[in-house]
Amino acid sequence: MTGQQRILVVDDTPANIAIIGQAISACYDIIVATNGPDALRLATTEPLPDLILLDILMPGMDGYEVCQRLKGDPLTRKIPVIFITALSEVNEEGKGFLLGAVDYITKPISPPIVRARVATQLALHDQKRELERLVNERTRELENTQDMMIRSLAILAEYRDNETGGHIIRTQHYVRILANELKRGGKFASLFADSRYEELLFKSTPLHDVGKVAIPDQTLLKPGQLTATEFAEIKKHSIYGGDALRRAEESLGVAVPSTFLDVAKKMAYSHHEKYDGTGYPSHLKKNKIPIGARVMSVADAFDAMLYGRPYRERISVEDALDEIKKYSGTQFDPVIVKSLVKMFQSKKLKKYLNLTH
Repeated sequence: MTGQQRILVVDDTPANIAIIGQAISACYDIIVATNGPDALRLATTEPLPDLILLDILMPGMDGYEVCQRLKGDPLTRKIPVIFITALSEVNEEGKGFLLGAVDYITKPISPPIVRARVATQLALHDQKRELERLVNERTRELENTQDMMIRSLAILAEYRDNETGGHIIRTQHYVRILANELKRGGKFASLFADSRYEELLFKSTPLHDVGKVAIPDQTLLKPGQLTATEFAEIKKHSIYGGDALRRAEESLGVAVPSTFLDVAKKMAYSHHEKYDGTGYPSHLKKNKIPIGARVMSVADAFDAMLYGRPYRERISVEDALDEIKKYSGTQFDPVIVKSLVKMFQSKKLKKYLNLTH
């Protein structure tokens, strides 16, 4: 390792490799392949090349196929490819650019042109990588800020009601476990296969009950059964929370599906909707209820039964599961209920959360 940028030269003609090597070996590390399969192997060998000079006319696997495979592999798709060819027809150049090549060098090879084209493309590649690094760094900063905001709101809810605070943390874990199970198969597998969506749900969960900060203490913390009026007030927490997140979304101008605020808003609004349409606040039914809210509904009810509320005694894990199964298809989505039961039966749920009921 010299610390120099690495260039993979692919050509089945040794004379061409020699000319290219003489032109650029003083400035770069050179590795060589004389056929397509060897080129693909070297392109994926650490340290990866920073640039690939690729001949088109080779026996067996030609340069076009090599380029297509390189651009189809996440490990190598960003490596710039310069084609080296005796072909000068416009349609051939167009084909190469469509496959992802960044430039052409025509034969007979001119060392000054090779040096100039290589230096230009490496400089552009370095700029792209630096830009990606800065974007990733900024993205991490924004994600950290977002996480801090979520945590701050969760702490605020915990100040109002210690049980709500613990509930927030536990249900976040339930949701992640259920999402992991749902992506293993069934009608939700393709949706939950997207790790980004799973992460959005995980991050959104602490905000599902944020609207409770607007509920008066005498109602929120009342021991025993609530009156009809008090229960009607408690039910408003889903609207308070959803409205707050909707206004935040609108003020930022990011009212776009599948963003963090969009997922959190839907979860806050709809986690008390019921599968048969008898829930609140909008009486949504079955697939009209956002999937994140359906997952949250199961997690929310399960935890409420396990840890109790001022107006309700806690029950055992087994009894809680029986209650969840009892209302499968009426209050809860049957697919999500099956996932919860499966996770408990496999002991993954109990082990993960260290339940001791």
